[in-house]
Amino acid sequence: MPGHKRQPSIELLELMGVVRENGNEQTPLPPVTPLSYDYILVAKTIENQEREAFKKQTEYIEELKKKNIKVTKIIDDDLVFYGIQAPKEIFEKYRYLLKVSDACNWSSDQNVVPLSTRIRIVHFILNHTPIRSGESLRDLMKMKVFEAKFCLHEKKKQKELKKSWARWTACLQGQPITAVRNYFGEKVALYYLWLGWYTYLLIPPALIGVIVFLYGLAFFNSSPLIKEVCEADTVMCPLCDNKCKVWQLSDTCTYAKVSLLFDNNGTVLFAMFMAVWATLFLEFWKRHRASFVCEWKVSDWCEEEEELILEIVNNANCEPKQYKHSYLRSTLVLICVTAMILVIIGLTHALVVFRVIAAVLLAQGSWEFLSDHSNSGAMMLGAVLHYLIITVMTRINRIVAMKLCEIEKTRSFATTEKSFTVKMFTFQFFTYFSSLFYVAFFLGRINGHPGGYVRIAGKWRLEECHPSGCLTDLFIQMAIIMVLKQTISNVFEFTGPWFCRWVKRRRTQKLQRKCAHCYLKDESEARHGAELCDNCKLRDWLSNYRLNDVDSFSLFNEFLEMVIQFSFTTIFVAAFPLAPLLALINNVIEIRLDAIKMVTLERRLVPKKTNDIGVWIDVLEAIGVLAVIANGLVIGVSSDFIPRLVYRYRYGPCANGTAADIDCMVGYVNNSLSIARMSDENIFNEFSPKQMVTPSGLNVSYCSYKDYRSNEDYSLTPQFWLILAVRFAFVILFEHVVVICKFVAAWFVPSAPMQVKNDRLFDKLNRLKEELSSFNV
Repeated sequence: MPGHKRQPSIELLELMGVVRENGNEQTPLPPVTPLSYDYILVAKTIENQEREAFKKQTEYIEELKKKNIKVTKIIDDDLVFYGIQAPKEIFEKYRYLLKVSDACNWSSDQNVVPLSTRIRIVHFILNHTPIRSGESLRDLMKMKVFEAKFCLHEKKKQKELKKSWARWTACLQGQPITAVRNYFGEKVALYYLWLGWYTYLLIPPALIGVIVFLYGLAFFNSSPLIKEVCEADTVMCPLCDNKCKVWQLSDTCTYAKVSLLFDNNGTVLFAMFMAVWATLFLEFWKRHRASFVCEWKVSDWCEEEEELILEIVNNANCEPKQYKHSYLRSTLVLICVTAMILVIIGLTHALVVFRVIAAVLLAQGSWEFLSDHSNSGAMMLGAVLHYLIITVMTRINRIVAMKLCEIEKTRSFATTEKSFTVKMFTFQFFTYFSSLFYVAFFLGRINGHPGGYVRIAGKWRLEECHPSGCLTDLFIQMAIIMVLKQTISNVFEFTGPWFCRWVKRRRTQKLQRKCAHCYLKDESEARHGAELCDNCKLRDWLSNYRLNDVDSFSLFNEFLEMVIQFSFTTIFVAAFPLAPLLALINNVIEIRLDAIKMVTLERRLVPKKTNDIGVWIDVLEAIGVLAVIANGLVIGVSSDFIPRLVYRYRYGPCANGTAADIDCMVGYVNNSLSIARMSDENIFNEFSPKQMVTPSGLNVSYCSYKDYRSNEDYSLTPQFWLILAVRFAFVILFEHVVVICKFVAAWFVPSAPMQVKNDRLFDKLNRLKEELSSFNV
């Protein structure tokens, strides 16, 4: 009816302290201390959903009540809130089973089950309570029988975390890890502990990376290599067909200067340092983690065994899920993973084609600046497109990884999480790094030579490296992806949840206003009603309902983002010495951004107990090994370090040890170039006479290109084979030296401090003595 004000439910009024009888409002009761609720379920009222869905909703609530779980129902407008409280007996069973477990133990000093543990237990029970049709809570959520499920934030602890941790002004302060652990559980605490340790240990490589950068900057103007490029009158061959003309090597003076910033002798030492640093980081992390894990009394914790305990607590007659292995399923999953990787690599090939076509279009364009820098422009456009592909493929990779986990039919959630992590990281790694591997190891090496260029579909020539080297192309690619990824991701990571919360707040504004006035009429009653509402739980439930939803893999997203960044920081650091500095700056912001988001913008994560970061430690160790191989190949294959070394000691002016007043690298650039003459029939067919006209209008009969080939028959020269042999020798030597250093570092640094080992020893001894004394009694 128009103007009719809907009356609140009896449950709501009882909770607020107002009693209604036969429609008449009685004297308000004194405020009652609210009960602590372990979990909240939210659904639509019967008027706003199908009757079949309402039946399932009612049936599920009845199943919970059969387990002696107290359910408090509050109806307001079109929403139904169910406050879930588990009985004390459930937690007593859990404590007892932990005490007798082999791999999980309960600290004797914990006489009261903390709320974080209560939430974890109730969360498991809710997800493993089916209705008669066999549908669980997850199925009912997909069917929209329930709109939301969440555990409540604790206001007092939430304010404490905001003050000490989740604020921007605390960026340069330490983290209250123990407080985070008490509120969010060990799994979240270990993520922030790892992220903080990773950020702290990024300081040395960031400083050394800046020093390497400054070392290149110190020789910015005095290097003979730069002078030779900037003062050269060498005419270079056209970079594309038709409209592209010959060009002067001196036109790329700026590019040569940038190349020297990231391709110098300091890069080699820095790459070796970063490979050893990755090992030291992991070894010191194990020590750092061991100290906190020992303090939290979870050193022997086993997640799979806890799941078994929770199954018994939920249903004493449960049957265990047996371990199974299917070769057919494993083969199918392996085939699907391989096919997915091939698809991702195929996208890399498409990216290469895009860059080739973009370079041609830019070179043939009317803008002179773009025509002169067509290759660099194509590389930048390719990097931006690569970032867009990464954004799209991230969603696709997640869907595929989840489907593959369903095919595997893993035994427990812990196994599912591990399997999903490995697959998702593998897909993401190829998505991020396939293009970088092409730029690092194939760009400019398979494009052919004048008179014998390699073409795509017989039409478009492949890209070429700059005469100053290919490492700058890799640097440009990495810089654009890292900056875009970290900047845009952080912006969306913070503004997305904030905007969603704002939208939900607008939707529930009417509901909140009704709670604030408690349906009382005059102003004095409204004030008193507001005080009663402050004591009720409805306002907390509404505020938590407005927050952004979280799930079991919310923390996974944060870990994946940081591990991908760790990959960027270590694998191709030889091409980008400033990567650790960018990672350090990003992580200082990331810690507070994640903290603010987790404490204020998102619903509370279900606290999970663990003693390690799980399979991520194996992923990080694999990245450390790959970093050694990749950096060795980047220096040995991608950079000009080896050709310069060979020239200095074999072909340069200092080769015979007789030159004293001349720099040993003089003449290197001309030595690295080969000549193509128009008198050759293949060259004449390759380039038209119009292309052999310099910008100044001079006709030339020959041009230079970067390669070690004979000027007569274009065969590879002995210098090429010598450089190739030295490249392979360097890669083998580099990897063996660094791997030995990694093993020595891993052996030298114990995985746990001696104090931690001694504390665990005495703790086990005391517990065994207690058991023995109880046995004698």
